[in-house]
Amino acid sequence: MPIRRLRRRDLPVDTVALARYLIGKTVVHDSAEGRLSGRIVETEAYLPDDAACHAYRGPTPRNGSLFLERGRAYVYIIYGRYTMLNVAGGEKGTGTGVLIRALEPLEGIDIIQRNRAGLRVTELTRGPGRLAQALHITKGHDGIDLCFDPSLWLGSAMRAPGKVGSSVRIGLTVEAHRILRFYERGNRFVSGPRSLSPA
Repeated sequence: MPIRRLRRRDLPVDTVALARYLIGKTVVHDSAEGRLSGRIVETEAYLPDDAACHAYRGPTPRNGSLFLERGRAYVYIIYGRYTMLNVAGGEKGTGTGVLIRALEPLEGIDIIQRNRAGLRVTELTRGPGRLAQALHITKGHDGIDLCFDPSLWLGSAMRAPGKVGSSVRIGLTVEAHRILRFYERGNRFVSGPRSLSPA
């Protein structure tokens, strides 16, 4: 079944609903080397009233893409080396989004393995920094429209997702109690401690 590009109207306006909706959907990068794609198996929602959200204190040059219409990419670099892919949520001006935490590789696995130095398949896209490196997503993708961009885009599910679990988000020191992480139960590509991802 071919992957269909998601339309903006397909994306729920509510950010928590968007984080759940994206489980099982596809990230596609039609790169110069070939098509790289993966099923989304783990997400985290970040909300306007959420001190862990980069948009919490309002728009800045760094976080401006979070204030665009839902379906835009918000890409930032953490610790000076790890690139993170997020999908802006809500209405334009809201300042909310969904972090893509893990993918299950689908297409271009040979290229993905080169990008990730030949690691075993289960380690290629398990975690937000790893998946961005694997699919060669860079800061240059910040702000692009994932519903219309010819290179990096969101696609339909190749198969229906399994049961979706939820938990607190990973690695936070503020707002750590919120149940805003979603994952496909039993998927071996889900990141983080297994205690947070019971099958």
